Amino acid sequence: MTETTPKTRVLVIDDSAYNRRALRRMLEEEAAIEVVDTARDGEEGLKKALDLAPDVITLDLEMPKMDGFTFLRILMSRRPTPVIVVSGRAEDQNTFLAMELGAVDFVAKPQNQISPELYAIRSDLVDKIMAARSVSIDRLARLPQRPAPAPPPQAVSPAERKAGRLVVVGCSTGGPTALPILLAGFPPDFGVPVVVAQHMPPGFTRSFAERMNKTCPLTVREAEHAEEPKPGHVLIAPGGFHMRLKGSREDARIHLERGVRGDRYVPSVDALCASAAELFGPETVGVILTGMGDDGREGVKIIKQHGGCTMAESQETAVIYGMPREAMRTGAVDVQAPVYRLAEQIVARCQSAQTRPAARPAGDGAAVRG
Repeated sequence: MTETTPKTRVLVIDDSAYNRRALRRMLEEEAAIEVVDTARDGEEGLKKALDLAPDVITLDLEMPKMDGFTFLRILMSRRPTPVIVVSGRAEDQNTFLAMELGAVDFVAKPQNQISPELYAIRSDLVDKIMAARSVSIDRLARLPQRPAPAPPPQAVSPAERKAGRLVVVGCSTGGPTALPILLAGFPPDFGVPVVVAQHMPPGFTRSFAERMNKTCPLTVREAEHAEEPKPGHVLIAPGGFHMRLKGSREDARIHLERGVRGDRYVPSVDALCASAAELFGPETVGVILTGMGDDGREGVKIIKQHGGCTMAESQETAVIYGMPREAMRTGAVDVQAPVYRLAEQIVARCQSAQTRPAARPAGDGAAVRG
């Protein structure tokens, strides 16, 4: 950090005095962060958020006087600010509700919250705070009111329709909001499997999948080892596991492998994309949504090298444009569009997957930008 780079100003809101002190200490160990204040409930936190105008807020959800949900509703209507939820695993459904209300990401507290174990989340929390600062405030203000899914897809020429037997989606920060919007655009009879690598800690992906399954036109589940991806089903990689596809094009199976210390991203979007391209070749559709970092950059290149179709969410809707931007920089992305327009592009390229006798040759097709 240079002398001219301003520090990221953080407000910590938590009803536990121990947690407030611990969070403040661990964040102030980072030279690029300044904790401007702490608050013990949503009511005090809202006043301080409006008075101090922090860059990022860390938020507990279960608090007296004003809980985190009420705080988020008021904050996003009066002064949209990037919020990172610091939540226990027992509150997973609450965490996803908070993200629907405008929180951009979350960090899982240890099970024993009043414990030195809280320091185990420091690296993850710091990374997400620094990434959250780059969120567009205008985009954040619109986040809970994203446009409805687009109308049925327009025709795509045979030259453009060069993929269609498997859809691979990768996302990180902002994904729990973007992914439901993407999936809402698929028709109930969509006849192609969808596999998803969403950066998320262990213990949350099952609830995330169950929540989406209630509103998505497709069947959404947490993936299981050795199962077969089926048409009309969306399989979410379990938190803490890499997900790959193994076997053959005719008998592809999910392979789960626990992440190890030192892995940069778990689950890895690159690993899932590469394994899909190896099995399905030009009939692979790879999609990179919002997220910090560059996971998916190598994945789209590999899919493209195998003749598949690649897409990325545009900056217009991406909460964090890191992953889509890095994908775009490779020159290997065929389609870039807002998240609510990507489903129609995917469906158009998969609509004849069940009737085509063979895949089109790699490289046969014109780039499309939406």
